[in-house]
Amino acid sequence: MGLLFLERLEGEGVFRCRRCRVDAASKDAIISRDFYGRSGRAYLFDHVVNICLGPNEDRYLVTGLHTVNDIYCSCCQQILGWRYEKAYEQSEKYKEGKYILERARMVKDG
Repeated sequence: MGLLFLERLEGEGVFRCRRCRVDAASKDAIISRDFYGRSGRAYLFDHVVNICLGPNEDRYLVTGLHTVNDIYCSCCQQILGWRYEKAYEQSEKYKEGKYILERARMVKDG
C-alpha cells in the first residue's frame, strides 16, 4: 500500500475525525456554522487536511443543484462531509472549492 502522510494542525480548536482522531480542520478555517449535512449540523470550511475526495456527483441540496465530491478521512476512510465543486445558482458560487464537515462525524479539541 505505501506510507500514509498525515498533516498535524497546531493550536486550539482542531476538528478531528470521530473514528480515528486524525486532524481534519482548524476552527480558524470556518467560514460558516449555519449548514446542515446528512447527520445534522455542519460547518463550511475554507481549508481541510487529511482527506480523500470521492467522484463528482450532481446533488440536489437545500439551496439547489450542486456538483459535489464526498470527502473521506485519509486514515480510516470514514465519510466526513463533502466539497462543493460547482454551484449552478449565482448566489451559491461562494461555496465552490469549499468543504462541509458534519459535526456528528467530528470531535473538537480545545
